[in-house]
Amino acid sequence: MKSAFRFILLALVLVIVAMVSALTAMRFAIHGQEVSVPPLVGLTPPEAERAAATLGLQIAIERQYYSPQIAEGRIMSQLPLPGTTVRRGWQVRLAQSLGPTRVTIPDVAGQSEHAAELNIRRRGLDVASTAQVPALGIPADQVLAQSPTASANQATSPKISLLITAAAEPSAFVMPSFVGQPLGSVSRTLQDAGFKLGNVSAAVPASAVTGDAANPAAPSVVAAQPSPASIIVSQIPAAGQKVVAGTAVNFEVR
Repeated sequence: MKSAFRFILLALVLVIVAMVSALTAMRFAIHGQEVSVPPLVGLTPPEAERAAATLGLQIAIERQYYSPQIAEGRIMSQLPLPGTTVRRGWQVRLAQSLGPTRVTIPDVAGQSEHAAELNIRRRGLDVASTAQVPALGIPADQVLAQSPTASANQATSPKISLLITAAAEPSAFVMPSFVGQPLGSVSRTLQDAGFKLGNVSAAVPASAVTGDAANPAAPSVVAAQPSPASIIVSQIPAAGQKVVAGTAVNFEVR
């Protein structure tokens, strides 16, 4: 009985030792793949690449900025920061210095988007982004504003963002009902509101249908011509529909 107990106890100890050894080996294996990110700011790209490669890291230059402190061509910022623990194969993202600002930001306000882009690129700059905004009274496809502004001497990037005017959308209205109103006053109301008077036709009442003397079986229609005093009996577009300025409105009158 005692020997069996000793055997079980020994087996349990061996299992615990094996588990501890396995965990220790895994811990060493995991931490053996971790490195500390080196400081790369101030180095040239080849120097930064060699420093990173010795630790199994990669680099990627993603941005370029003007800097009066960091010499042109050297690394001015990095992410992750120096001292950060990462796994081997990790990519360190870098920004490269363009040195002090030496270009004059052109004034492209009032130019078309195409002309502005040509002027910007002619100076070795790029267009960072464009945005459009409707502007009343200003033609479409025209530079309304820019960032950085013209002649800025503290530019941080060789890129300019542009705000371009877009064609203004026509104003929308809900069509009112003109039924029962005289055609003359409605015509003036439409013109004052920026709408057009479309086709006007006269409704034919039943009393206006008479027989033909040559052929009594064939009816003929007698319709009065529309006049400013004619009363509107129907309209197109109908009341409640959404319309835009300049829409032509057609009426049937009596």
